[in-house]
Amino acid sequence: MSKVEKFRFRQKDLEETLLDKIAYFRCEHEEFMAHGTVIIGNGIAGITAAREMRKISNQRIQVISIETPYFFSRTALMYVYMGHMKFEHTQPYENWFWEKNRIELVQSLVEKVIPEKNELLLSTGEIISYDQLLIATGSKTQYFNWKGMNSKGVQGLYSFQDLQQLEKNTPKPFQKDHPTRKAIVIGAGLIGVELAEMLSTRDIEVTMIVREKTFWNEVLTPAEATEIGLHIESHGIKLLFESELDEVLSDHSGKVRAIRTTKGKELECQLVGIATGVVPNIDFLKETGIEVDKGILVNEYLETNTPNIYAAGDCAQLREALPGRKPIEAVWYVGRMMGEVAGANLAGKKTVYKPGVWFNSAKFFDIEYQTYGNVMAIAFGQQEQFFWKVKGKNKFMTIAWDKETEVFLGINTFGIRLRHEYFNNVLKKKMTVGEVMGGMGIANFDPELYIKWDRALQHDFTMSTGIEIRKPNRLKKLLQR
Repeated sequence: MSKVEKFRFRQKDLEETLLDKIAYFRCEHEEFMAHGTVIIGNGIAGITAAREMRKISNQRIQVISIETPYFFSRTALMYVYMGHMKFEHTQPYENWFWEKNRIELVQSLVEKVIPEKNELLLSTGEIISYDQLLIATGSKTQYFNWKGMNSKGVQGLYSFQDLQQLEKNTPKPFQKDHPTRKAIVIGAGLIGVELAEMLSTRDIEVTMIVREKTFWNEVLTPAEATEIGLHIESHGIKLLFESELDEVLSDHSGKVRAIRTTKGKELECQLVGIATGVVPNIDFLKETGIEVDKGILVNEYLETNTPNIYAAGDCAQLREALPGRKPIEAVWYVGRMMGEVAGANLAGKKTVYKPGVWFNSAKFFDIEYQTYGNVMAIAFGQQEQFFWKVKGKNKFMTIAWDKETEVFLGINTFGIRLRHEYFNNVLKKKMTVGEVMGGMGIANFDPELYIKWDRALQHDFTMSTGIEIRKPNRLKKLLQR
């Protein structure tokens, strides 16, 4: 055997020994965990954590949820209601997936967490023990103490049970004795728009009660809010601005018949949809010793103040908000990223939560919305903004940058698809707005036959701002993940 062969043999032997030791210590660690890990919640955060754990660890994993037996795509519920798909089509995994990956599913309600005993009390009276616990219970509709909220026909839209209730409250128009002709949606956010679109597909007349002067003006710029408001109205939805709910009025049977605004205006309706935001679903944690504020307080490893208990997703609140981010971010992408980090930590792989650049996407009827970075609803301080619209089209955007350094800060787009990788990279690299504008040609992700708009945008941007546009170096590398 040559020296080279001996060296390779010895290297292979060392590698195998090291892998054996890692496997041994992992098994030793997991042998002490008689009960394994329990995850409360089978949404995107909880299921992502379970899958991430299984990649690394062989320990027992149980997922408890009362909502549905299997994980489903929450964002697809509206398409089930509108008849575009069946509910079973919202399940990303086949039913055999869970047993094959040794992820035990328990459909029950957790009534109480008992940290001093490492136990959970279920609504059935059953006690489940755990060695590690992940709380990923998501959000629930935020209700306020308006009069008449107990009337039949008042509901939110978040859970599968909410969808079932909506089906009962709004039977399809061709069904006998179709009872719902008019609906009121309280609130002007993404859930409110979804609910309005859903109801409109069943020939229900929808009015949205909007407290502000324009649509979703705590997020959208004035120009964007005006455009989106007009677009929603073009789909037959009535927007009642600068109005607030005072009382839900019911008939002799307790069923909704109308609402009254704080200005005394009475509006007939048979359904009141509450879309005033969501709050962390954490009521069951009272008097457990687990520290909460608006959500469950966690550190950078998503650990709570209680040993071996973690939280992730909509219900988790970072003790220290990261730069450019909020302490609670009830967004699907955030739930997935938190789930990955929580799963790694539960499996013994110490991982810090670093979500990176803020981004989100949604739809306003048929206008797709994307946002990257930080675009203020009202620009102030060092932020400068440029609003631009494709002539004659429902396609527009707002670009934000630092007026002193010209560093690109963020972008909102409507009806225009942009490549995530491009904006993720330019924001991380803190490139100037002139460089970012120079790469807009490759940033565009619209289908092949769509009219290209990047040159018109660049021309109008330079004419309006006087900022020089130049192509960034190594342009194609900005599309790498």
